[in-house]
Amino acid sequence: MVKRNIYLDNTPLDEALNKYFNLLRDKGAVDYQGTEYIPADDALGRVTAEPVFARSSSPHYHASAMDGMAVAAAETFKATETTPVNLRIGEKAFPVDTGDPLPPGCDAVIMIEQVHFRTEEEIEIIAAASPWQHVRPLGEDIVATEMIVPANHRLRPVDIGGILAGGVTEIPVRPCPVVAVLPTGTELVQPGSDLKPGDIIEYNSRVIGGLVEEWGGKPVRYEITADSYDELKHAVQEAVSSADIVVINAGSSAGSEDFTSAIIGELGEVAVHGVAVKPGKPVVLGVIDSKPVLGIPGYPVSAILDCELFLKPVIEMKAGIPSPARTMIKGTLSRKLVSAQGVDEFVRVKLGRVGDRTVVTPVSRGAGVITSMIRADGIVRVPRFMEGFEAGEEIEIELLRDRNEIANTTVIIGSHDVSLDILGNFLKRLHPDRSLSSAHVGSLGGLLAVRRGEAHLAGVHLLDEETGEYNISYISKLLPGVPVVVVNLLFREQGFIVPRGNPRSVRTFIDLARPAMRFVNRQKGAGTRLLLDYNLKNEDIDPEMVDGYEREEYTHMAVAAAVAGGSADVGLGIRAAANALNLDFVPVTEERYDLVIPEIYWDTPHITTLKEVFADPEFRAAVEKLGGYSMRSTGQVVHRS
Repeated sequence: MVKRNIYLDNTPLDEALNKYFNLLRDKGAVDYQGTEYIPADDALGRVTAEPVFARSSSPHYHASAMDGMAVAAAETFKATETTPVNLRIGEKAFPVDTGDPLPPGCDAVIMIEQVHFRTEEEIEIIAAASPWQHVRPLGEDIVATEMIVPANHRLRPVDIGGILAGGVTEIPVRPCPVVAVLPTGTELVQPGSDLKPGDIIEYNSRVIGGLVEEWGGKPVRYEITADSYDELKHAVQEAVSSADIVVINAGSSAGSEDFTSAIIGELGEVAVHGVAVKPGKPVVLGVIDSKPVLGIPGYPVSAILDCELFLKPVIEMKAGIPSPARTMIKGTLSRKLVSAQGVDEFVRVKLGRVGDRTVVTPVSRGAGVITSMIRADGIVRVPRFMEGFEAGEEIEIELLRDRNEIANTTVIIGSHDVSLDILGNFLKRLHPDRSLSSAHVGSLGGLLAVRRGEAHLAGVHLLDEETGEYNISYISKLLPGVPVVVVNLLFREQGFIVPRGNPRSVRTFIDLARPAMRFVNRQKGAGTRLLLDYNLKNEDIDPEMVDGYEREEYTHMAVAAAVAGGSADVGLGIRAAANALNLDFVPVTEERYDLVIPEIYWDTPHITTLKEVFADPEFRAAVEKLGGYSMRSTGQVVHRS
């Protein structure tokens, strides 16, 4: 058994780059060579003729996000340093590696570093675990039927990865140093395989290969190598003998099956193992037989960032390609961005030109969420000596999209609705130069974004408990002195999202307080959350009586995914989300979903193009086909102030 590395270095980024490239120069590993260009063997660079929707969720099971012990969180609630809790391995605690499915009855993972082994059969816990800590729930990255990319979209490497992660293998697309890309992991399967719990679709090698082509290299993707030291060592030796650069994807950390650093060290020399960046810390930088060999983390966002930081300059140096200057712009941060000191953090952000400023909104920061890269317009680097930035602060952003795309993006912030994907696709179809960017912060958050000048419009469905009217009273309270036009987008059914057959017989809000009824909620400020609170109050139900009231999701699809994955018995949401995941639905009410538009944007292309979509019968039919929608008043002005 090969001894694995438990501890990684935390080398500052600039120091790591200098150390690695000094080694490569000394070994002659980045000497100039000619450039070769070939057509992509996937869809990279092609333009989609229609939107691509996910066929499967990613992950498609509840997965451990860390190496450690899977437990039922409730078993640990009484654990303290003075009153530790002992759990028997195999009965109350189960060893798991990153990516493993959670054993039945478990809802949390305790990191291996925080586990004390009293004996070979028993562990000691001195701190309570919270439900779903260090767990990647079903659909955290992608939920089946989500639109991954719209029509008339030129595909980038991250788009290809996202499409494959969503279970789509055939897509409509158009059409150097040799870089060997070695995907590793016993749990990996090829796209299109029949999936079982524990399987992970292998798409990182396609992403990395696409990046290599963009940067002037020729990727050669190897077959998946299992988590075996000898098998991986043999694959690395073969790759080094035939390629100019070798990239080993996954196995670069310090888990029980992470062999990359040891193999590079045995066959050559490791310059750096662990860099002070987030995401992407567990990178291995080495050289074998005067060939650069890099160990890249398995999480897709980490892999992409490390390729940008370390692989790209290696390819450019070997190919003699000058590194293009990064396009940087300044923007205003829409909300506080907190970052831990000690690492350079690279945060994906959405951008929109609203008024005379560029508004910057951070997106999901999970290392395994490739859709955050698909949706990102730019990257913000938080230096390791800072703790982040304040809301309203002007910061620098590295652009991932063209400036004109940012300027032609209509920004909608507020309540989530599945129809917004359809709206964005029809906008792109009618006006290929324009796009829609939506951020789901809840109805109240949308109105506040309009007040701060951070959005062209907000999606809202706020029920006034006293009048029974939707939205108008909230607009009057939160947007005094701000002239707005309120336009109806649709009416939709809200109700209980439950598994097929409604096995817990959920019919009313009273049922949510029944024993062992697991609920999944929407975030504070969401209109659906207000609808729940309104009905709980009417039924005289204390929210503390609802198991899961504090468990929050930010979209209807995420609520439906929680029910589909079995981590919740019921959630409150829209019928379209239930239909999308083949769940049952118990209707509660029909609500009005409006768009609140500042008067100053009413006659600008940001809104006039949307008016064209509202009037399109095909758009209305496409939304109603989702189920639970009525488009009887779409585009009608319901209020002006």
